[in-house]
This record gives sequence, structure tokens and C-alpha cells, in this order.
Amino acid sequence: MKELERLFEQWQNLQPLKPEYQKKLDSKLMLDFNFNSNHMEGNTLNYGQTKLLFIFGKTSGNAPFRDYEEMKAHNVGLELVKREAADTERPLTENFVRELNRIILVENFHKRHADGQSTYEIHVGIYKTRPNHVITLSGETFNYATPEETPAMMTDLINWYNETEQSKTLSPVELAALMHYRFIRIHPFEDGNGRIARLLVNYILMRHGYPMIIVKNDDKENYLNILNECDVNVGLIPSDGANAQLEEIQPFVDYLKKLTIWSLKLGIRAAKGEKIDEDTDWKKALILKQKQAKEKPLYTQALAKQANEESFLFLVKKVDDELSAFYDLFDEILYGNDNNSLISKSELLSTTMYKSSYNRRGFRFSKTLISKGILSASFELRIEFENQYYTLIAKLANNEEKQLKVDFNYGEIISEEIATEFVAFVGEFIAEFVNEQLN
Repeated sequence: MKELERLFEQWQNLQPLKPEYQKKLDSKLMLDFNFNSNHMEGNTLNYGQTKLLFIFGKTSGNAPFRDYEEMKAHNVGLELVKREAADTERPLTENFVRELNRIILVENFHKRHADGQSTYEIHVGIYKTRPNHVITLSGETFNYATPEETPAMMTDLINWYNETEQSKTLSPVELAALMHYRFIRIHPFEDGNGRIARLLVNYILMRHGYPMIIVKNDDKENYLNILNECDVNVGLIPSDGANAQLEEIQPFVDYLKKLTIWSLKLGIRAAKGEKIDEDTDWKKALILKQKQAKEKPLYTQALAKQANEESFLFLVKKVDDELSAFYDLFDEILYGNDNNSLISKSELLSTTMYKSSYNRRGFRFSKTLISKGILSASFELRIEFENQYYTLIAKLANNEEKQLKVDFNYGEIISEEIATEFVAFVGEFIAEFVNEQLN
């Protein structure tokens, strides 16, 4: 008997678990799945913040509010998956898949285009209304199904799944792997496709009596490489991907088998009352800090000076250069420094710092209208120095929550791409002010 089948039989023989053992296992899998699946898609909550949120209902740190909302919503989606999986008489439906997308993304939101210059609206709970694609490492465009193709492909996918499940021609792991791959090649939504694919994998596994599996964020590169390997086997045409055959995605089937074996071993330990917390989370964090301390230089005056001149003042100049084309929209432009003093435009790039812990440049734009009086908008750019890193910040006046922050190691210089993100952030603020207040 193969290892997977042997472990699954052992797992079934241990059912049902004692309530306290089941609760402990459910808690760990819930926490690990939500953290890893969201972290892979850019959620900034660390493991400790995620645990604090789910176990104690509290938040900590300065992660974006949307990251907390999406993490909580993802868990609502997971609970819905568990309930649906438990009802083995009910077939999978497109409505359920669309509802999952609506739940985990919370509400419509705007996302920035790859060019960094504009945004577009993400519509939740409906199939995509614009094409989506990714740029491969070789620079080629990898296209998913078009918006026009998507509804029919999704209908075919759901019908195929229900028929194949009934026929029992594939094992649950094979069925989950093929479902994940075909779904990803369609990419039916404008956002959240990876998270939905991993939720559907666990829907299928739990529906057939397996414990949940976790694709860990630490293994993201391997996970994506294996999917890319399958893409080569299947071909780049979206319709081929949506109808991929099992033998074409064998590397991904093998990958999911390994993850399922790991989860079965975890579940068996839990059923026996053995330790299931990985040795881990706190040790890994400390080991990582040790490694980082050895690899990354700490604060020195020389490194702070370099960061100020080559990152901060570079950013200040770029922002001023980009916005200066529109300065004629205003009556007055004022600048400020880290000593809270007004400075001239010629002093904007002065390397003098009055504070040892930070430097700043303030920008204030004013316009007088007969009907409204003096109207103004302001923002500041800052660099803040910590022992292990420095931070560049763009902060909008009268809105402490509306800010853009990026951390850098000492010796690391801001890239043109990140500087462009800062320009877009403050540029959109000024454009909004002009459109709403100066009409």
C-alpha cells in the first residue's frame, strides 16, 4: 500500500477525534491556511498578528486596514467551504464559487495598473470584465481566458468536476490538482484567483474525508515553478489549459500528494494527543533575526547620510520634478524642512539634517477662490532611521491613515519603480484635491 493510502486509512480509523484534539487541530489548520494563502498574495500581516486577530480578536502593528479585513473575510470563506464540503449530496455550483470571491475580497476596490500611473476597479463576486495576464520571467505575456470565454469555460469546469466526482475515475487528490490547475488557467476573476483555487482544493479534500492542506508561503516559489512546468506540458492556449489532462500536470499532482501526506501526519498526531505545534514559529523568527543581523548592516551616521542623499533627496527631487508641470494651477507652493521652517525651492535638496532620527520635506499647495477663500492641500515626505533599517514615508495632511511606507536595509537605495509609486501616491492626492475643491 502506498504511503498516502496507508496514512489516509490510519486517519479514518482514528475518527472521530476527541473534541479537544479536534479543536486544537482545526485551530492550527485554520490559522496556518489563512496566513499562508493570504501572505502569498501580498497580505502584510505576520503570523503573530494573524494569530492575535483570530484567537483574541485584536489587531496590532500598522498593517493596512484592508489587510485585516481581507484576512477576516478569508476565514469566513473558509468556514463556508467547510460547511459546503460537509454536505456531500450538494453538487458544486458556479454561484458558490462566485460567492467565495465576493466574500474574500469584501467589496469593490481600486488596484494600480502595472505602469503605476492609473488605477482600475476590481469587481467582486462576478467574472472578469477585462483581460488578465502575467508577464513571465522571460518577458513574455502569459494570457488567461478572455472575459468573453470565461462564462462558458467556468460552466464546463463545474460540470466536469461534478461528473468526474460522481464517476470516481480520479482520486480526491488528483481531482483537486486538476481542478486547481484548470481554474487557474481560466483565471475567472479580476482578483483572488489563487486564494479561490486553494480554497477549492480543500473543499474537494475535506469533502472526501481528508484534512486541509497548506501551501506555505515559504514554498511559494516552488509552488509556482511546478505550475509553470505544467504550463509547458499543457501549452499556452487558454482553452488547452482549461481542458488540461491529468498526465500533463503530473508534477502538480505529486506536489499536492506531498502536502496531503504532511497534513495526514499532522492530523494523526493530533488524533493521538501528540504535539502538533511546529517547533517553529518563535524559533524560526529568532533564527531569521539572527541571520538578518549578520547579513544586513546596522545604523551608522555614514549609512544614514547615504540613505538621506541617495534615497530621500532623490525621491524629493523626483516628486518635485513630476508635480512642477502643474504648479501653475496654484497661487503659491510652499516647502518645509525637518526643522519645521519654510525653505526656498533651491534649498529643497539641501543635505543638511537638523534631526538625527529623521528628515522631512513638506509641500503645501494653495489657491484662492472668490467663492471659497483660500484652499490648500499639503503632504510631507520623510525618512526615518531605525537601528536595523530606514523607512521612506509619504504622508497626507490631516489623514494619518493615508500614507505610503517602504522599509529599506542600510546600503539599499530606492529604485526608480518604488519612487514612481510614491509619485503616483501624492500625485493622485493632488489631482483629487484639484478636481474636488478647485472647480
